[in-house]
Amino acid sequence: MSTPKLYKTEAIVLKGSDLGEADRLLTLITPRLGKLKAVARGARKPKSKLGGHVETLTHSLMMVAEGHTLDVVSQSQTLHSFIGLRQDLEQLSLGLYAADLVNCFTEEHQENQAIFHLLVETLDWLSDVAGEKAWPAGETVLRHFELHLLEHLGYQPQLHQCIHCQQELAPVVNFFSPSAGGTVCPHCREQAAWVKPVSVNALKCLRLFQSDSRQACCRVKVGPELSLELKNHLQGYLRYLLEKDIKSATWLDRLQHSEYPLLSTR
Repeated sequence: MSTPKLYKTEAIVLKGSDLGEADRLLTLITPRLGKLKAVARGARKPKSKLGGHVETLTHSLMMVAEGHTLDVVSQSQTLHSFIGLRQDLEQLSLGLYAADLVNCFTEEHQENQAIFHLLVETLDWLSDVAGEKAWPAGETVLRHFELHLLEHLGYQPQLHQCIHCQQELAPVVNFFSPSAGGTVCPHCREQAAWVKPVSVNALKCLRLFQSDSRQACCRVKVGPELSLELKNHLQGYLRYLLEKDIKSATWLDRLQHSEYPLLSTR
């Protein structure tokens, strides 16, 4: 998509890295211009006006100048800092995981407003549950996010009918197959590769998170065992689609199973 020499856009900073002595290289997701990379000149200087407006997981309104190789952020105004995400390391990691998935699954300069708004909604939701224990409340948010991200990408898993025989799934233990793109009934289990059992309660939760609103999902109480089953199914599917491990998911697992208390990032 062609862009003017100077343009204004909303953006969420998916990731950032140091560039040179004082600049920041940003990976941004925008509603109309898709994913793009831009430089924030002097953002690391103590008196920089950009500074906190281009931090990772910040939703900002940016003025960007088109460059020969990389665009340059000339102005940035924070719209939403999602302050709840910065309460502690675990809460921040939940947001970074969502941003990492968007980064992994999107191509540069391909418009996808639905994914942009899904990420804004998810970061806002994660920020809202910061007053609660990040897990399992945050895990519910991530499962909802994963399923709707898959929908917008065109990889929505089939959760109501058997992928092979097309029959409605009975309320028994069925099987989830990443390679088949959904659920397989017990009779067709042998026809699908790499299947794992999916319990009745897990399938109910997946269907709810896939179809219902944030408000409905907030009312669902998911225990640790069921939460782990949901995570394993969805992250297994995501890994299959990406054909690689999700680094932020590995880091989050290590963090949640750490024997040491989390340190505040304040």
